[in-house]
Amino acid sequence: MTSNWITTRAWLLMLPLLVVMIAVIGWPLVDTIRLSFTDAKLVGTQGSFVGLDNYVKVISGSGFQRSLVTTFWFAVLSVSAEMVIGVLAALLLNQKFYGRSVLRALMILPWALPTVVNATLWRLIYNPEYGALNALLVQVGMLDSYRSWLGEPGTALASLILADCWKNFPLVALIALAALQAVPRDITAASMVDGAGVWSRFRFVTLPYLAGPLVVALVLRTIEAFKVFDIIWVMTRGGPANSTRTLSILVYQEAFSFQRAGSGASLALIVTLLVTVLAVAYTALIRKTAGTS
Repeated sequence: MTSNWITTRAWLLMLPLLVVMIAVIGWPLVDTIRLSFTDAKLVGTQGSFVGLDNYVKVISGSGFQRSLVTTFWFAVLSVSAEMVIGVLAALLLNQKFYGRSVLRALMILPWALPTVVNATLWRLIYNPEYGALNALLVQVGMLDSYRSWLGEPGTALASLILADCWKNFPLVALIALAALQAVPRDITAASMVDGAGVWSRFRFVTLPYLAGPLVVALVLRTIEAFKVFDIIWVMTRGGPANSTRTLSILVYQEAFSFQRAGSGASLALIVTLLVTVLAVAYTALIRKTAGTS
C-alpha cells in the first residue's frame, strides 16, 4: 500500500468531520467577520459597510476597558485560588486515612454539577434575606446584620470568584492527585531518611512531578476563566453597576440586549483573538515545560 493511498484514505476518513467543522465553526466565523465590518442590527437590515469603525469604538470605549480589567482580575484570582486549593486537596487525599475513597468521590461533586445549578446554589447562599452565609456570619458574631453580597460592587466580584473556585478546584485536585501517584515512594522515603522537612520534600521531590500536569491545569482553567459567562450571568448578569461584567457578558449585551450585531461581532472577534493569543502562549509554555522535564 503506497503512502499516497494512505494519505488519501486518511483524508477520506476525516472528510465527515471536516464538513461538520466547516458547517458548525467555519461558516459562522466567516459570517461574524463579515458582520463586524458593518453597522448591522440583530433584527432588520443587514447594515452598510463601516470598515474598522466598530473595532475602534469597541477598543476605545470605557465599557470594553473596564470589562477587560474585570475579566483579568476574575481569571487571575479564581485560577490562583483553584491551583492552591487543588494542590492542597490533592496532597491531603494522597495520604492514607480511613474514608479517603469516600472523600475523593465527594470532592468530584462540585465539578460534576452543571454550572447553572452551581450558580443557583450560590445565589441562595448569598441571598440577603435568608442566605446561609449571612446566617452563619451573624450567628458567630462576624456580622451585625445581613448583607447583599451580590448587590454591592465591593463584594460581588469576590463572591463570584468564591463560587467559581468551589466549582472548579476539584479539576485541579484530580489532575494533581493523578500526578502524585507517579511520585516514586522510595525517593520520598530516602528524602525523609536524609532529614528533609515537609516543605523540602514538596519542593524538591514532589513539585517536579507536579509541574507538567499543573501547567496543563493552569492552561485549561485560565482559558475557561477568561471566557466565563454562565456563572456570572446567572448570579449577577454583570451587575451591580457593571462591577462583574466580563468580556463575554459585554459581548452578549452588545449583540443581543442592545441588538447591535455589527459591533457585537467585532467585540466577539476581539475576545476570540485574546483567547487565541492566550492559548498559543500557554501551548508554548507546555512545550517548554515538557522539554525541560
